[in-house]
Formats: sequence, structure tokens, C-alpha cells
Amino acid sequence: MSKKIFWPTILFVIAISAAIGLLAPTSHNAAARAIGEIAPVSDVWRAALPHDPAAATDAYMARISPAAKARSDAYFEGGYWLTLWDLVMTLVASWLLLTSGVLARLRDKLEQRSRSKGLLVLVMGLGYILLSTLISLPLTVYQGFYREHEYGLANQTLLPWLGEQAIATAVACIIGPLFLALIYWVIRRAPKTWPVWGAVVTVGFMSFMMLLGPVYIDPLFNTYKPITDEKIKQPILSMARANGVPTDNVYEFDASKQSNRISANVSGIFGSAAVRMNDNLLKRTTLPEIKGVLGHEIGHYVLDHIYTGIIEFGIILVVGFAFLHWALRYSITRWGQQFGIRDASDPLGLPLVVGIFSIYMFAATPVLNTMTRVQEAQADAFGLNASQEPDGFAEVDLKLTEYRKSNPGDLEEFFFFDHPSPKKRIFASMRWKAEHLKLD
Repeated sequence: MSKKIFWPTILFVIAISAAIGLLAPTSHNAAARAIGEIAPVSDVWRAALPHDPAAATDAYMARISPAAKARSDAYFEGGYWLTLWDLVMTLVASWLLLTSGVLARLRDKLEQRSRSKGLLVLVMGLGYILLSTLISLPLTVYQGFYREHEYGLANQTLLPWLGEQAIATAVACIIGPLFLALIYWVIRRAPKTWPVWGAVVTVGFMSFMMLLGPVYIDPLFNTYKPITDEKIKQPILSMARANGVPTDNVYEFDASKQSNRISANVSGIFGSAAVRMNDNLLKRTTLPEIKGVLGHEIGHYVLDHIYTGIIEFGIILVVGFAFLHWALRYSITRWGQQFGIRDASDPLGLPLVVGIFSIYMFAATPVLNTMTRVQEAQADAFGLNASQEPDGFAEVDLKLTEYRKSNPGDLEEFFFFDHPSPKKRIFASMRWKAEHLKLD
């Protein structure tokens, strides 16, 4: 692709993105829509549930209306294809940037002005992030805005949503080039063993971001403040203290301005734990449901899932970087001269690096999902023991079916689910309840 065609293509892509955003349907409020689609029940209904876990689970699942099930199934199954389209868009962006020669001209001009390899990578990385973000903008707008409104899962209008996307891009433009400069420094220093050292650097960078994110990045998108309702705050703090979580406050953040999804987290490393829940959880659930959710999140913290996840992902990275090392060497030998890429340490090969590694991560999706799904199941078990709210946790799982397929097949769950399916989570709650009823 020539330079004359590349920039008109970018303008066309921006125009298409604007059209997609402006044509997005008006989102129906998810919380209001759920009324009548998940049948409400009373404590009397819960007390009368069968003691058999499977029968009790079926009673919960029967409360989901056919229309609600069909919509959530369609939404979640559409996400399978979007995973593929994300990969395709990444590869298209890499191809456009390589064939247009835009980055090659940028590299040549930078090399004429400075001999600094680090500065070269920083500027090339910035250029790649900005241009690839623009190229993939139509899919981003469709996936993150149009489709969310189409299924009634979003609350933001277009301009505030675009504002947050701009903030996210700005953060990526600061953090991304710094990370790339470190990786390319490793490649130059250890051309034969860089896959191992690259994984070490990546894990270290991830750990740093986990410390930085909650304090400096998350507040760019939401406002965090201490919860003032003592009836909610004190039971959560008591549960946290009982399980050794070093925190003395509970925070809420205004996620309702973006969507009606409920969420919470107990995060932080090296003693920086903080308990956070979004305002949707406070508005849309009862105290037993809140305790069930926070018990699960406390489980992640107590079971050191952050650290085990980093180690497991580090192993995935070592294998991925080894694959990248081989594939990059092969690709440069075959196409390097055509695109002007000299060797693996040449940042002009960044689109090729991202494309190759994206293919690897796409292939590794079932493994990554399984790693996360196992941790989620462990946190579920911990949360049930910590909160002792099986019906509360089951009730939350019903709400999650607004955007998660409620009862997938086993193979479907293995490949596409990074959490246990809602039906399996409800069954686990009813099994816990049945076993504890035997002890009463």
C-alpha cells in the first residue's frame, strides 16, 4: 500500500467509526429490563427450595425468562466471533503499517537525527500504538459502544465514551513505548536468550502496573470514595479481617455511568490491598448478595491468585516469546528485505512482532481461560465458606446471566469461558447449602 492510499484509508476508517457510533441504538436500562425477565422471589421461596442441589439449581434457572436467555446467549456467543475478529484486525493493522512504509520512513528520519536506540523505540512504539488504534477504531466502536447499546448493557452516550477511549489511548501511549523500550533493550543485549529475559521483564512490568493501576490509572475513569453505609461496610470489613486482608475501609466507584454490570474486587500486591465495589452492586443487590460477591473477591486475595496468575502467565510468556523468536527470525529472513526490517532488534518489525504474538495468544486462549476459570472456581468455594451466603451468591449468578451464557456445553465452556458457567456456580452454591443443612 502506498503512502498516497494509506492516509485516505485512515480518514475513511475514522469516518466509518463515527458513523457506527452515531447509528448506535439507544440502550435500554439493563437493571429495569431485568425486572420480569428474572422472576423475583421471597425468602419463603428460598427456604422451600429442594435440598437436592440439582433440583434447587433447576429452580433458580427456571426464573430466567426465555427472552432473557436468548438475548444473553446471543450476546455471549457473538463474543466468540469477536475474539477472532480482534485477531484479524490486529493482523490487518500490522499488514497496513508494514506495506505502507509509514513506519519505515519514520525510522529512517529518526536515525538521521539521533543515534539513540532507546529513543528510536520510544517514538516508533508511540507511532505504532496511535496508528494501530486508528486502524482498529471501527471494530472498537462497534464492539465497545454499538454492540453494548444494542444489547442494553451500556449507559454512556457517544462523546463521554470517546473521551474515555482517548484517556485509555493516552495511557497506552505513555506506558506502551516504555515497555517496548525495555523489551527491545533485552533483545539487543541478549539476542539468543531474550525470550526468557523478555518474560522476566514483562512479569516485572505487570507487577509494577498492578501497584500503579489502582492508585493512578483507575481514578482516571471512575471516582472512588469510602462507603458510608455502616450496615454494608462493617460486615464486609469483618469478613475481610477474619480472613487476614489488611484493610480498614471499603470503597465504592461510580461504574453506573458506564453500564449496569455489577462487580467488585479486592486487589493490591505487597500489602496494598483495598476492597472496592461498584455502585451497581450497592444499588442492585441485597446484603447477602454483596457478602457473597465480596467473599469471592477476598478469596482471590487470600489464595494469592495474583501471584500464582503472574507465575502461570510468565510460563505462557516464555513459550510465547520462544515461538516469537523462531517465527520472527523466519519472517525476517523471508520478508525482511521487502519491508526494510534489518533484524529482530529493529523496531520497524514491531507490527510483525505484534501480529505473530497475537496469533500465539489467540491459540493459547483455551489455556488462559482454563487458568482463570480454575482460580474463579477456587474463589467461589472460598467465598461460600467465608460469607455463608449460598442463596445470595446464587442470586448474583442469575444477574450475571444478563451478559453471560447461562448453561453452555462442556467443550464450549472449556474454549470460551474464563469463569465457571452461571449454572455450575449456582449448583456449587446449592451443594454447599445442602451439605450445611445436613449439619444443622
